[in-house]
Amino acid sequence: MSPVLAGVLQLLALFVALGLVYRPVGDYMAGVYSSKKHLRIEKWIYKVIGANPGTEMRWPAYLRGVLAFSLVSVLFLYLMQRVQGGLPGSLGFSSITPDQAFNTAASFVSNTNWQSYSGEQAMGHVVQTGGLAVQNFVSAAVGMAVAVALVRGIARSRTGELGNFWSDLVRGTIRILLPIAVIGAIVLVACGAIQNFSGIHEVGQFFGGSQQWNGGAVASQEAIKELGTNGGGYFNANSAHPFENPTPLSNLWEIFLILIIPVAMTRTFGKMVGSVKQGYALLATMATIYIGFTALMMWTEFNHHGPAFQLAGGALEGKETRFGVGGSSIFAVATTLTSTGAVNSFHSSFTGLGGGITMLGMQLGELAPGGVGSGLYGILIMAIITVFIAGLMVGRTPEYLGKKIGTREIKFAAIYILITPALALCFTAVSMALPTPPNSILNPGAHGFSEVLYAFTSGANNNGSAFAGLSANTEWYNTTIGLAMLLGRFLPMVFVLALAGSLAEQKPVPESVGTLRTHKPLFAGLLVGTIIIVTALTYFPALALGPLAEGLAS
Repeated sequence: MSPVLAGVLQLLALFVALGLVYRPVGDYMAGVYSSKKHLRIEKWIYKVIGANPGTEMRWPAYLRGVLAFSLVSVLFLYLMQRVQGGLPGSLGFSSITPDQAFNTAASFVSNTNWQSYSGEQAMGHVVQTGGLAVQNFVSAAVGMAVAVALVRGIARSRTGELGNFWSDLVRGTIRILLPIAVIGAIVLVACGAIQNFSGIHEVGQFFGGSQQWNGGAVASQEAIKELGTNGGGYFNANSAHPFENPTPLSNLWEIFLILIIPVAMTRTFGKMVGSVKQGYALLATMATIYIGFTALMMWTEFNHHGPAFQLAGGALEGKETRFGVGGSSIFAVATTLTSTGAVNSFHSSFTGLGGGITMLGMQLGELAPGGVGSGLYGILIMAIITVFIAGLMVGRTPEYLGKKIGTREIKFAAIYILITPALALCFTAVSMALPTPPNSILNPGAHGFSEVLYAFTSGANNNGSAFAGLSANTEWYNTTIGLAMLLGRFLPMVFVLALAGSLAEQKPVPESVGTLRTHKPLFAGLLVGTIIIVTALTYFPALALGPLAEGLAS
């Protein structure tokens, strides 16, 4: 079987699997967030944290819950790392330095999981499982809660109430993420991923000598790392490591876990607003972008110029041979079009244009299908922008699902789409202009610029993947990327929730002959065009200096 055909078959198998679970998972999540009943374990949690799950919140109160919980999480995870040397199960590792502890705490709480450390050489069992893995669950649940609040804002009328953050947080964790993650971990163990709490031991090598390895609760962390679109690996090699991702089957399973919730949330949206066709329109938009990016990635990686690439059957540098070009390309597109950041190959070793595709996937806003929760509210913001543009073209007041998009709503949406580009481009410009930190860019020129741009694009968009050629474990990069991650996560949420509150207060506008049908293919096409045009206008000059320059020169 040719490598190209193998890649296409993997993609078809992935689509079939997602199609089978789309309806049941989407309907289940809609039921979870619409239910009035609370499980016994959930009631216990509410008592411990002192929350009243029956109290409805307006958007400022909902936002305060999001920020308060996240602030406590950052402090808790930071302290765990700073005292790691005195914790049991530390495997002899010392405490993490202040700047790296801040970066890692900001990273995992913001659902980014950028790692400037080597996991198996820095973090003990307690920090890995009690700190990082816990944040993999709750940071994902925060994103889902904010998305559901926006959906309620669209679905409700004449009220500013968006639900209860604490109830949404707990339900998302207990009823959705935890059970699917358990199933995901069992499958990974069956595929060969490790799951233990062993210490450091010597392992012999084929050609003599030995090296040190430590075990860990890898399969369980790997499952929620992908399912929650987190991306932080137990080992430095991430999903390229055989203990995390041992076979082509486990590789396909991990891609499935990355996509399942963001894809199914379009169905959840349709059910909660009372029109599943609206969810199908968003799904079609996401699928169009995803298929286009995957086709482009496979084309660039299978058909690079030069005899070495042709003899190898594609650009194999930096890729695991057990996955090949096809499996690596599908994984790379999935992880950068969501906010996952996991890698099974090194993006720095992709062709110039291939690396640009991974970067562009993040710069779109990670909407196809996007991160857990963040993908849904991101594409809904773009849908509102699209409706507004369409309204201007025909001279009609724009509406989306019976809600008028006025001055206040479009300001919230516009500010939302400007935040992450401003963070990524400004931090990149400052880092390139300053003489510090020295020796971080190992490959100067267009590729070195791409490294820095990729790092801040990844941080600001809460992705977490890296080109893997930038020495980012410095005080400058730990601090600035940490700030980019926090601002890129929580500033957009402010405007998402403000928009949700504004929409919820409106009374519905009756549909008329002039109403734009937002469930039709025409609207999906407009939405795809809007997403691409907005991204191109924002990032093209920077891309021209980095991946485009490198790709056209090769």
